[in-house]
Amino acid sequence: MILAFGKTGQVAIELQRIGDVTALGREDVDLLDPQACKDAIKHHSPKAVINAAAYTAVDKAENEEALGTIVNGDAPTAMAQACSELGIPLVHISTDYVFDGTGEAPWAPDDQTAPQNAYGRSKLAGETGIRASGAVHVILRTSWVFSAHGANFIKTMLRLSETRDALNVVADQIGGPTPARDIAAACLNIAEQLIQDPSKSGTYHFSGTPDVSWAAFATTIFEQARKSAVVTPIPTNVYPTPAIRPLNSRMDCSATERTFSITRPCWQTGLTRILKELEVNT
Repeated sequence: MILAFGKTGQVAIELQRIGDVTALGREDVDLLDPQACKDAIKHHSPKAVINAAAYTAVDKAENEEALGTIVNGDAPTAMAQACSELGIPLVHISTDYVFDGTGEAPWAPDDQTAPQNAYGRSKLAGETGIRASGAVHVILRTSWVFSAHGANFIKTMLRLSETRDALNVVADQIGGPTPARDIAAACLNIAEQLIQDPSKSGTYHFSGTPDVSWAAFATTIFEQARKSAVVTPIPTNVYPTPAIRPLNSRMDCSATERTFSITRPCWQTGLTRILKELEVNT
């Protein structure tokens, strides 16, 4: 059995759909209590742990950094310590926000980190604690997660298109939209491989292909969903947010393919699947 932290998030839902996992939600363990995370792992004694839980309110985190750091930093560190003590691997989902978001080159796993917002700093704290724990682990950084569940860019665009004929969307932030189902499948695959070969431990990247702007992503969403809304590309500085967003979220995923034989998913294919699922659920 694989133990997953997270029950209602996008990746957590997909883990439960496709994997043999025991998922722990807020009612099962409080991520604000790192010791409870440790205790839960020892109680269930799984063969591996996947952490798909996180504080993800990027803008809100600017005023709640201490809270976010417990959930994204201290809790994963405690999970890793428990995994180290039990001799089992941990797969932890992280983010491109640990980088400064400059330039145009895809970020490699060993590039210098320099988070520009509270959320990124909290996630980096988790990475640092996991590495220090001595646990066999994979830190899997991803970006622009989307699915048929929860709050995400696709669902926001579709909702706005119901009442608007035109939308302004940022066009100078570039990244790889990533279907949650593909992230879940990658986590399960990596966990099984780590059980067999702990030497694969390390930090890796996984995001959808091809890289695209938010504006281009929105345009494709409307085209596939047969919505008539027109997208007007705008620069980031016209749409200020409390938290600084990276302009460059491109990720070099070659090490993930080389080590685990997991290729970058095509986000257009994922989008088609999710739009069909949303039709069924409406």
